[in-house]
Amino acid sequence: MTRPRPMTLYTRPRVLAVALAAAVLATVAVTYTVRAAHEAQPTVTTSEFALDQGQLYFRSSAAGAGRVARLPLAGRDPRTTGGPTCERFYAAGGTALCLQRRPGIPPKAYAVVLDGELHEKRRIALPGIPNRARVSASGRMLSWTMFATGDSYSGGGGSFSTRTSILDTRTGYLIKNMEEIPLTLDGRRHHSPDVNYWGVTFARDDNRFYATVSTKGKTYLVRGDMRKWTAKALRENVECPSLSPDNTRLAFKKRVRGGTSDPWRLYVLDLRTMREHPVAESRSVDDQAAWLDDGTLAYALPGREGRKQDIWTVPADGSGRPELRVPGGSSPAAVR
Repeated sequence: MTRPRPMTLYTRPRVLAVALAAAVLATVAVTYTVRAAHEAQPTVTTSEFALDQGQLYFRSSAAGAGRVARLPLAGRDPRTTGGPTCERFYAAGGTALCLQRRPGIPPKAYAVVLDGELHEKRRIALPGIPNRARVSASGRMLSWTMFATGDSYSGGGGSFSTRTSILDTRTGYLIKNMEEIPLTLDGRRHHSPDVNYWGVTFARDDNRFYATVSTKGKTYLVRGDMRKWTAKALRENVECPSLSPDNTRLAFKKRVRGGTSDPWRLYVLDLRTMREHPVAESRSVDDQAAWLDDGTLAYALPGREGRKQDIWTVPADGSGRPELRVPGGSSPAAVR
């Protein structure tokens, strides 16, 4: 029978170091989980109003913080609060998409499909952190993006991972992760394990779409075809495209400098000429802009006077100047 070997002067410090490391990791894990659960606000699925034409919907970070609110497109007041709780929100064609985070350990995320009365129709459990949400003009096609790892686009160089889903509400068909779509880049079929998509925007035919794809440290604007299930890169250094209501232009954010200091600038691309121009907003915009009409863009920026975010507007043709539209708001969506 072999006797247990006594702990030596050399092994004792190792055991203590391992125990200390385990305790630190456990503390970090518990702290992260509790913080995540705390940050996720209680969710409300009911709404005190519906989707009505002539209204600008948004996520409020002021009155009724965390819930969807609305105000008339043609005016600035009054703000009506009491919509569902959403991290990101978008609506069109009598359908709304609400991305939620629910408290708990671990916290959970959901894509919630809402009808014109803002009643829940379908709920899909998701991994990650809600990031982008879009609904096609008809209300048929929905897309959302979740951060799988990492927490920011600003680092560049593929320092994050996304999962972008597409849902056809007419057929119920759900594409959980569109990374498997055949991609053509520089005229060739592109294969790479680092491909990430985000920020899908649909055309009026519910078939053509535009999105961002990143691979090998670069980002591209892609045009996709749902029926053929293909995607083709059109140009480089484009992120978060948003198609105008008349389907002739794309608004997007473009990296104009490296690093994390004000890297983004809003541009508009004319799809007929493929010429682009910056808009009058000179501040860095890290958002998927929304078109309020064929001439006006809305987007969120860090808020003033202690507010988390504000919604600003700017003419899409490069003229004019930015205007503060909704103090304490994000995720703008115009229901026309």
